[in-house]
Amino acid sequence: MNIFKINPPILFIFLILGLPTFSQSNLFVSNYDWDSRPGYSINSSNEEPMMALKEKYVVEFAYSEDSALQEYYLEHKALLLNNNDRIDAYNKIYLPYSNTSELLKSKARVITKEGKVIELDDTKILSAQDEETGKYYKYFAFEGVEKGSVIEYFYVEKKQPSYRGTAFRLQNEYDKKNVGFDLFSPSNLVFAFKSYNNLPEISKDSLTKDRSHWKLNLEFLEGLENEAQSPYDASRALLVYKLDRNKAKNLNDISSYGDVSQNIYNYFYTEPTKKARSLIEDFVAQNLKSENQNIEAKIRRLDNIIKGGFYLSNGEDENLKDLEEILSKKVANSNGMMKLYIALLNHLGIEHEIVITSNRETLKFDKEFEAHNFLNDYLIYFPKFETYLSATETNTRYGYPPAWFTDNYGLFVKEVNIGNFKSGVGKIKYIEPLNADKTIDEMVLNVQFDSDDITSNSINIDRSFTGYYAMPIHPYMNQVKDDDRKKLLEGMAKSMNDNVKVEKSKIVNENPELFGIEPLHFVVDVNSNSFVEKAGRKYLFKIGELIGSQIEMYQAKERRLPLENEHTKSYIRTIKVNLPKGYNVANPNELVINNAYEENGNSLFSFNSSYEIEGQTITIKADEFYRSNIIPPSIFEEYRKVINSAADFNKVTLVLEPSE
Repeated sequence: MNIFKINPPILFIFLILGLPTFSQSNLFVSNYDWDSRPGYSINSSNEEPMMALKEKYVVEFAYSEDSALQEYYLEHKALLLNNNDRIDAYNKIYLPYSNTSELLKSKARVITKEGKVIELDDTKILSAQDEETGKYYKYFAFEGVEKGSVIEYFYVEKKQPSYRGTAFRLQNEYDKKNVGFDLFSPSNLVFAFKSYNNLPEISKDSLTKDRSHWKLNLEFLEGLENEAQSPYDASRALLVYKLDRNKAKNLNDISSYGDVSQNIYNYFYTEPTKKARSLIEDFVAQNLKSENQNIEAKIRRLDNIIKGGFYLSNGEDENLKDLEEILSKKVANSNGMMKLYIALLNHLGIEHEIVITSNRETLKFDKEFEAHNFLNDYLIYFPKFETYLSATETNTRYGYPPAWFTDNYGLFVKEVNIGNFKSGVGKIKYIEPLNADKTIDEMVLNVQFDSDDITSNSINIDRSFTGYYAMPIHPYMNQVKDDDRKKLLEGMAKSMNDNVKVEKSKIVNENPELFGIEPLHFVVDVNSNSFVEKAGRKYLFKIGELIGSQIEMYQAKERRLPLENEHTKSYIRTIKVNLPKGYNVANPNELVINNAYEENGNSLFSFNSSYEIEGQTITIKADEFYRSNIIPPSIFEEYRKVINSAADFNKVTLVLEPSE
């Protein structure tokens, strides 16, 4: 969903009036070429799978003859490929190809390890069509590449200008030499830059007189390994740039969020037509009949009805964002869905705000540097309840927005009234993640031993889910038919062991409208002979396996990147075991595992298991929670210790020995 399609002409007018043109022949990118005799220094002892020997990126803005601002983009790479996997991965290099851009120049060549240069002619630039999307694309087809070869290419693209905020990632998994980024613009346009993740700041070239020039040159940029569960894209060294001022027009803060807030408000809070108001009234009368419903119940009902009855389209047709058409045909695109929710919430008099944020897994929202590339994803916020919903993510429900959008900052746009004048005012605020007690996987087990065959157990399983653990299932339970219900229940039982036999099962609280209100319960009775083995006069009871297999986290190298979870969560496990008559547990203390990490008196993550014995009944509690999503490398080992505690519990085997 691109909010900047809402009102694109505003800045364009500011930028083009009364400004000098710049001949295309004088552009930096027009005169760019590579060295006819490449002199790349290659270390023959280098065994890395690949390395960049050169990477050059140029973004150039210039005015055309009719004073329209244009953007040119140059990319030049020379990549040393040192194994067959990398050769296979880079035997095609894709080129820009769309109806909004023009490929002005492209070259490619192979440099063998002996130094032979093989230039690719135009016959090696091929076209193809994506069978699914129907879109065409072009690519260089490299041939004859062997281990130790260098593939080199560059191209120049003319495209629609993008200047209100662009994130440019310079770091990858492989090491790079000779990395350069340049931005050229007419002298009246002033750009602002910010570097992230230890990338040096860009500098302005004072020697260039006929235009503005900012540059960043790095002799070496170390590769960054993509570690498990890391927000890799958000952790890579990157540069963000935006147009900040137009000196010719005395315009400042061109990319400010103040303008964004007003544009967003003007777009989404337009007064509905008379027909649209009538359709809104009919919709509310049919779907929100109860006068006794509290506000949250109305929001939840509204969200369920729309996501269950309206289709979200990727199309750009104007009808897909027209309220009359949406309410009549029940089809909308992302902008249309936002308009629908806001019109209905306004009709119901429910206070709300629009939130625009980013996915923290790929890009952290910067609360200090206002650039539009951070404004990617929408939420609707309800200040009275401090809750959110997503109008455009159809697999979510009220109170449980896409978790990657939380634990992040965002731009909150609120309607304000000044007399008869209404406007939108934006403020950057933190989007709190949901607490760990809002997403729970709870398991209650009751275990009996067969009096005639102690190696056989009957087990009653009551497993319940709330929050993000229930969301993929609970809202859709009315669509789950008999065969699928049976598979779902059997799958729940067999998560502890494939060999369990289901005797009886049921689902409790399966009404989809109970999501977010009551837990979804799966109650299953099973028989199994997979958990107990006879060992002479004793029996070995693999009690830990009852909770199912658990993640075991290994880390051979020192952790460099933070580990990031989607959402906080809790696991609650209660196992009540009725021991066979005449037997007791020889090693109950193996059930006791206690690992936790605290900061400032607050426990961030914990695994704690304990037991109580009363007569022939042993009751085990194994509770686990993770109250922080973001785990910096400095405490990774503490986190890993807690994660592995569940795996340690999974391996616990109780020894049942005769009481006498």
